Amino acid sequence: MTAKPLPAKVPAAAAAGHLMPSAVENLAAWWNAGLPQWAHDSLAELIEREQWAELNDRFYRYMEFGTGGLRGRTIGAVGAKAETGTLSPQGSPEHAGVGSNLLNDFTLTRAVIGLFRYVKGYLASQKSAAEPRIVIAHDVRHFSRHFCELAASTWVKLGGEACIFDGPRSTPQLSFSVRWLKAHTGVVITASHNPPHDNGFKAYFDDGAQVVPPHDKGIIAEVNAVPLGAVHEFLSADTTGVHTLGRDADAAYLDAAAAAVIDADLLRRSGLKAVYTNIHGVGGVSTMPLLQRFGLAIRQVPEQAAFDARFPTVKSPNPENAEALTLALALAEKQGAEVVMATDPDSDRMGVAVRNRAGQLELLTGNQVGALLADYRIRKYRELGWIPAGGTQAACIVTTFVTTPLQEAIGRDLGVKVIKTLTGFKWIAAKMRGYEDKLKAALGPGFDYDATPFRERAALLQQHSTFYLFGTEESYGYLPNDLLRDKDGNAACLMFAELCAWVKSRGLTVPEYLDEIYLRCGFYLEGVINLYYEGASGAAKIKRILDTYRANPPQRFGDVAVTRFQDFGREKFLDADGERIPAQDLYIVSLANGYSFAARGSGTEPKMKFYLFATEPVKSAADLPAAKAKAKATLDGLRSLIEAEARQRAES
Repeated sequence: MTAKPLPAKVPAAAAAGHLMPSAVENLAAWWNAGLPQWAHDSLAELIEREQWAELNDRFYRYMEFGTGGLRGRTIGAVGAKAETGTLSPQGSPEHAGVGSNLLNDFTLTRAVIGLFRYVKGYLASQKSAAEPRIVIAHDVRHFSRHFCELAASTWVKLGGEACIFDGPRSTPQLSFSVRWLKAHTGVVITASHNPPHDNGFKAYFDDGAQVVPPHDKGIIAEVNAVPLGAVHEFLSADTTGVHTLGRDADAAYLDAAAAAVIDADLLRRSGLKAVYTNIHGVGGVSTMPLLQRFGLAIRQVPEQAAFDARFPTVKSPNPENAEALTLALALAEKQGAEVVMATDPDSDRMGVAVRNRAGQLELLTGNQVGALLADYRIRKYRELGWIPAGGTQAACIVTTFVTTPLQEAIGRDLGVKVIKTLTGFKWIAAKMRGYEDKLKAALGPGFDYDATPFRERAALLQQHSTFYLFGTEESYGYLPNDLLRDKDGNAACLMFAELCAWVKSRGLTVPEYLDEIYLRCGFYLEGVINLYYEGASGAAKIKRILDTYRANPPQRFGDVAVTRFQDFGREKFLDADGERIPAQDLYIVSLANGYSFAARGSGTEPKMKFYLFATEPVKSAADLPAAKAKAKATLDGLRSLIEAEARQRAES
């Protein structure tokens, strides 16, 4: 096919510096790729309207895998008439936006082809003749069902087996289903808590965890090797060869999630009154049945119960944000509920509010919830004899370098090992896989890990490997056990309800229990700075911050000197098992006052993130208010200085 020159406006815009060279190169490739007429017309319109910033954002790169796989815009900031077409009742355009840096039929199909080729090659390397089997789930976002069916159709046309659900399901259910069906890989179509214009393609391997090295790099290489022209024969979805999973798949997942409860009788007799919201996402499919299974009196926020890709009642469908819980808090006040719980659109994260001693509802952070759950669950496992009463280094909690150091203090206090990983639950899951593999190696090929009862498996892991007790990350992610391998908002609601029931049985409030932990371990307070930089120009600013931190680390913030700068991209670090931490652009900065912060670029959103950590000693309950006030004031001052310095680096 003879290449057609781009409209004259494109080289002129490039010469004038309005279009990046990479954007021109990718735009030219797509212009000559034989796109459907609507897609070609959309590009022609954007060029004619001289939407250079939009074309830069759409074409300056090919969407890359981050900590959450592929994730980004599926609807452009500036739309074209041909791709917008006739809107659906929920406001979905007729077509996902055209561009190499957007998730659309073309980039998604290319990703599926690359994933299939990698899995097929991997099976061949393992001397397996099996056809690649995939499970695909999706949330409620724009194009999610369409992308799910298109991905499944593509997989079957390539010669594999594909299973999908009959409607939206949560990310943790996808993780579980990969293991339950003994699939070779899995995908969930979701952008988690991102804005409505985003969607994503999150890839999992045969252990039910998101892909990590070497698989992620291998998949990326295969995806990059797929020419755009190779996708055309797959663009018409045909699901006749795709298997739709039945209710037994839901029942199996719900049974696994229900295993999060350690003391079921305590939960059932608690009389706990709770309000729950799925914020228009999939949580109602699983969270509500789980909570009701244990006899809890749950009221669901009616205005947010229905699936809605627009998330119309919130600014952001993120339970980390107080605004997202406004309706739930109002209902809780009306009903006199003791706890509020919320999950994000794909139900892998959970946010909560609890009543304090004054009877007011108080929001907790992800770090606080993680600390509470870790402390309660370790203590309960010791009480019931699952682990020794004095603790054991053969049992562990797993957290991340950007999660509160209080996790380490709790582990020390209760006598269990604490593993710190890179950001993202895939790294927590990688530790689980290592513990599983070690046990399998000890017991031989006849041992069936998944078929072994959980209590028995816990004992075997402590004898031959390490028993995973609990995992958490600061961004509102929690996982109770290794029956699946990604954070689970459904099970997290169940875990937190049990914790509330236990606290209630002691005549305490949840904030008072948190203070008990502080009195044992010291006071810890965390903060976060999110610097959003959209598009191509934004990516350059994030890169400048990361690069200049490495080349010219900060020396002080106000009158507080930097005492240590740790570069995880250049230095060698080992975890508590003695295993090497993979290299990553993550920096940890220690300060002379004992505080610290971590800096990294988000793998799922266009932002630079800073995680701030404060700690103050506490000798008695009388010291606690002063310690809290000092930590807050000091951290607020540091936050302003760190943010200002970072913004200066971004613009330099």
